[in-house]
Amino acid sequence: MIIESIIIIFFALTIDFTLGDPKNKFHPTAWIGSLIAKITPSLKNSSNTLEKLGGIILVVISSAIVTSLIILLDVGINMITTDYLSIIISVIVGGILLKTTIAIKGMEKHALAVVNSLENNNITSARNNLSMIVKRNTKDLDKNHVFSGVVESISENTVDGITGPLFYFGLFGLPGAFVYRVINTADSMIGYKTNIFKNIGWFAANCDKILNYLPSRLTGFVMIFSAMILGYDWKRSYKIMIRDGRKTQSPNAGYPMAAIAGALGTRFEKIDYYFLGDGRVSFSKEDVKSAIALMKVTSIIFCGIIVVPIVLLLSYLGWWVHA
Repeated sequence: MIIESIIIIFFALTIDFTLGDPKNKFHPTAWIGSLIAKITPSLKNSSNTLEKLGGIILVVISSAIVTSLIILLDVGINMITTDYLSIIISVIVGGILLKTTIAIKGMEKHALAVVNSLENNNITSARNNLSMIVKRNTKDLDKNHVFSGVVESISENTVDGITGPLFYFGLFGLPGAFVYRVINTADSMIGYKTNIFKNIGWFAANCDKILNYLPSRLTGFVMIFSAMILGYDWKRSYKIMIRDGRKTQSPNAGYPMAAIAGALGTRFEKIDYYFLGDGRVSFSKEDVKSAIALMKVTSIIFCGIIVVPIVLLLSYLGWWVHA
């Protein structure tokens, strides 16, 4: 069981590094997003309390559906196959499913799409591509701020799109990874402080903050280690993360962002919101490539020194199952 679980982790990473994401019609995260989008309109109400209650029900129902399907799939595999074949199928299916909760190659693809647009002097296309990976308004950003936005997005999404789901896989198996993905997806869709979503998205946004508290900080420290391995300024990375990690509006996003800002000797700034780091404010294609390298190495090391030890410890205590 322990070996099976560890193989699932690194099989998922291998699939992601080599193949990337499937098309949306085959992607569970896209299905989760569609489910949330269909339920949300029915939750609008003149009562703030009822809207918040509806937001809680949305997250609970979505999580319950996803968890039930995973458990049923695992039961089905064990029922229709022999023990030996069951292990092989469980590893393959588990690896594929876990892969759908992470997006290393997908993040790289989106980031490089922005870079390629800038290299072709198509600032409009670059802004549009950037808008797919950031929440901020990109329509008026200049070339340098587009580059900066890409690097910031890579650092922040290392948690949301990689280490977060892997961390909860380590704690709770596939259901943990998928419940994390449900909450993170709901937060990205409706977790905004606007008149439309401020009540419905309240529960998802706060769950996301709680779930990311540990992964964001652990990821920041692993990024420092990755910076040392890759030859970046790991001492400054540590200094800036400790100093500036709490400066963002989000209690979690600042830690990986500050770690990368320090490692690359740059300064991230969002006017009237935050500044992270004390280095240069000019960005280039090389900074994007460096951030991607840090993201990839961080993903591997995080599995090796955080996720696998969690699995080993919980397995030793008899508390861990991968289903």
